[in-house]
Amino acid sequence: MAGKSYRDQVVIVTGASSGIGWETARAFARRGAVVVSVARREDRLERLTGELRAHAPGCSHLCGDLGSQAFAEHVVRDTVARHGRLDVLVNNAGISKHKHVFHLSGEEAEQVTRVNFLSAVWTTLAAIPPMLTRGGGAIVNVSSFAAKVVPPREAVYAGTKAAMNAFTEGLWSDLRGSGIHAAIVLPGPIDTDIWKKLDESPAYAGPLYPPGIVVDAIFEAIERRRFEITVPRRSVPLVAARVLRLIAPGMLRLGMRRMDPVPETLIEQARARARSSGS
Repeated sequence: MAGKSYRDQVVIVTGASSGIGWETARAFARRGAVVVSVARREDRLERLTGELRAHAPGCSHLCGDLGSQAFAEHVVRDTVARHGRLDVLVNNAGISKHKHVFHLSGEEAEQVTRVNFLSAVWTTLAAIPPMLTRGGGAIVNVSSFAAKVVPPREAVYAGTKAAMNAFTEGLWSDLRGSGIHAAIVLPGPIDTDIWKKLDESPAYAGPLYPPGIVVDAIFEAIERRRFEITVPRRSVPLVAARVLRLIAPGMLRLGMRRMDPVPETLIEQARARARSSGS
């Protein structure tokens, strides 16, 4: 078993049916943790739990929509009721929304907000009391580099992740001295199913990195009490984008326009729809 042992610790991993969540659940179970995997696809969760139990027999799963406050809170309360404790909460659940703002509806924006941001708020608020009772714990929120540098067609997705970042940064101050550590992990382009679920074709054509680098960052955040980690660490495009955002935002916007320009026809179509609707 590589790395620190988590034997008998109880860990919740949301968004565990694929990608980063799947690999995170597997990594914790291999280190002996009792993992409660959470997602909407029960067939995938059943397969995952079967694999995890080979390492930690107490592993289980809960299937449901984390965009529902009742279910998000139930995940934590049920876990504590069954296992008597909660040591680590990994808020990884998220849905994509790669869609131009002219095509976006208010209902879509609300759904993404509930899953990507509010679910993490609800699970975190439910997790704090049992963690306080035991004297500590760790909450890791898996965000996105898009929250720092927003790509075209990602306004709502990036907005939900930026909200998650601000919430977590607030926890750094509010939880000081409690024994509960809160961290943000900011993945860049990771090779997960999210790329197969985009509403509109992405302009990004660069490399996709393995989910394992995010898993490693999650463990580092917990074990070394890191507050914020961006992965991949030495990606020249990510570093350059962040530097430009700070010192030359106009140049960054120019680069974004060139990468994914807004066609004049798209604007004209949106204007025509606005006129026909009486807006």
